[in-house]
Amino acid sequence: MNKYQAGVRVKGQLVKTVVFADNPIHARLILQYQFGMDSIVSYPSAITEVATIKPLTPDQQRIKSMQARVKQDQATVKAERARQKIRAGQVQLAKI
Repeated sequence: MNKYQAGVRVKGQLVKTVVFADNPIHARLILQYQFGMDSIVSYPSAITEVATIKPLTPDQQRIKSMQARVKQDQATVKAERARQKIRAGQVQLAKI
């Protein structure tokens, strides 16, 4: 079963409602049965649930920040090596 959200008109007011169904067609049919044929304002769209992320402990956060610094330092070293290779190539071209 999936969760679908749709807009329906109830006594002249627009209301967002949620229905559980196997697919959007079944969700539309359920809503039409509950609220009437002409009451659906926006067709059902699937709702995806976002899992909650637990906060990291201070020790885990410290390790994560150290790993991020290592990756940043590795990228800096790679960029510096590339600059040195370019500089060496420019020097060789200047000699010719």
